[in-house]
Amino acid sequence: MVRHKITFKSILFLILVFVFQCTMAADPYMQMRQAMVENDIKRRGIKDKKVLDVMGRIPRHLFVDKNLRNRAYADYPLPIGEGQTISQPYVVALMTEALRLKPADKVLEIGTGSGYQAAVLSEIVKEVYTIEIRKSLTDTAAKRLKDLGYGNVKVKYADGYFGWEQYSPFDAIIITAAANHIPPPLIKQLKEGGKLILPLGSTVYYQTLTLVTKKKGDLDVEQIAPVAFVPMTGEAERRK
Repeated sequence: MVRHKITFKSILFLILVFVFQCTMAADPYMQMRQAMVENDIKRRGIKDKKVLDVMGRIPRHLFVDKNLRNRAYADYPLPIGEGQTISQPYVVALMTEALRLKPADKVLEIGTGSGYQAAVLSEIVKEVYTIEIRKSLTDTAAKRLKDLGYGNVKVKYADGYFGWEQYSPFDAIIITAAANHIPPPLIKQLKEGGKLILPLGSTVYYQTLTLVTKKKGDLDVEQIAPVAFVPMTGEAERRK
C-alpha cells in the first residue's frame, strides 16, 4: 500500500484551485479581462496601478449589448446605439492615466455613453459627474451604474458643452467625444491646477488626444496621441 503524504502546501494548492474554479464559474469573462489588461493596456505602456487594477475588475461585458459580450474585451470600439460607441480599452486607460487622478478628486465626464468610463473613474476618485446628450443612453447608463452599485456617480441628461456648474470646480474633466475647440464653460469650471483631456481637432476624420492643465487661468497644452472619436453634438456642433 502506497501512502501519500498530505502537506500544508498541497492542501493550500487544492484550495486555491477550488477558489479559482469557483471564480471562473461565477465570472467566465475573468480570463478575457485579464488578457485585455496585460496585452492591450499594460504592454502598450500604461503603468498606473490604479487604472490597471480597476480595469481588471470592472465587468466591461455588462456595458455592451448581450450579443456583443464575447467581443467586450477586444481592443476596439463597439456600438452602443444611436451611432455612439464604447471606447477601446486602451484609450480608456490612456485618458484615465493622463489625468493623474487622486482619491479625493471630483471629476466631470462629458459623454456618458454606456457608463463604462464613469465606472472606471468612480473606482479611482471620490465623486464622478457625467453628462449625456442622448436621453435613451442617459437612462440606460444611469440604471446600469445604479444596478452595479456605483453610488458615487451622478448622471445628467443635458448638453455637456455647458458643463455642470452646480458641482464645479472640478479637479479633472474628461470629454469622450471629438471637438474642434474646448468649450469655454468647461475651462471656467476646471479647478486651478486641474486637468482636462479631450480628442481635439477635426470632428469628421481624426483628432489628437490633448491634455490641458489650467495654470493661472491659462492652459498648458500637451498632445498625446492620434485618436478617432465620434463628434460632440449640441452646442459644440453649432459653434464649429
